[in-house]
Amino acid sequence: MDDKEDNIKFSDPSGKWTEIEHLPEWDEKFYHVYTAKKFGKWVMMKTLRPEYKDDPDMRAMIEKEFEVRYNLASPNIIMINDFDEVPGVGKAIITDDVYGDSLAKLIEKGQVDESILIKVNTSLLDALDYIQQNHIVHHCITPERIIFTENIRNLKVIDVGFDQHDHLSRQETEDDIIAFGKILQLTIDACPPEVAQKHSRCRKVAQNAIAGRYADVQELKMALNNRNASRLGIFIAVFLVIMIVALAWLTSLVRNV
Repeated sequence: MDDKEDNIKFSDPSGKWTEIEHLPEWDEKFYHVYTAKKFGKWVMMKTLRPEYKDDPDMRAMIEKEFEVRYNLASPNIIMINDFDEVPGVGKAIITDDVYGDSLAKLIEKGQVDESILIKVNTSLLDALDYIQQNHIVHHCITPERIIFTENIRNLKVIDVGFDQHDHLSRQETEDDIIAFGKILQLTIDACPPEVAQKHSRCRKVAQNAIAGRYADVQELKMALNNRNASRLGIFIAVFLVIMIVALAWLTSLVRNV
């Protein structure tokens, strides 16, 4: 987010871990979040809060989250790369560094522009699609969990996935679409007036998503691209008819040779 909090710092005599620093601003319900360098490379980590460290159910929870998220591979979801014992911190999930601003912070600071809106429409929707295709059970995606990295402003979703099922329920997929609609609505509202006007269709899509009018992420994507399933179906049908006619014509030519 903005500035790394100068709070609790730890040191590692082995030199593997350096500049270990607690980030209270990033803390989650059950976890404390830290930044550090591992062999000189910036990473982030999260570990159980002190009051939960000796609870076997909480330890099982963090281990399960590591197992679920370790196999995720999406450019728009923060990747987990280790589950390690860190001096002064304890057993922690280690992730890539995602230093930057959350969407919530950008909205608060009045720094939402067209590029941010476009990435919400594309990168965030791709992340959501990936989550649903892999049946990842996750916390509700909110502006606080969407990070735009410093300088490049790549979109990364954090705190994604604590379990994986054979399939997601219809309610879970509908909740994702509604959550996306709310995020899109907040983003378009935070854009400069000329950008909001240029992308006026986004507001309609957001309202429809919040109202639960899209069956799945693919239909939502088509709506954002100003397409609909019926028109796509007609196009495919026409294309098939043309191909059949062309094939029949070629067959007749071969027979007449």
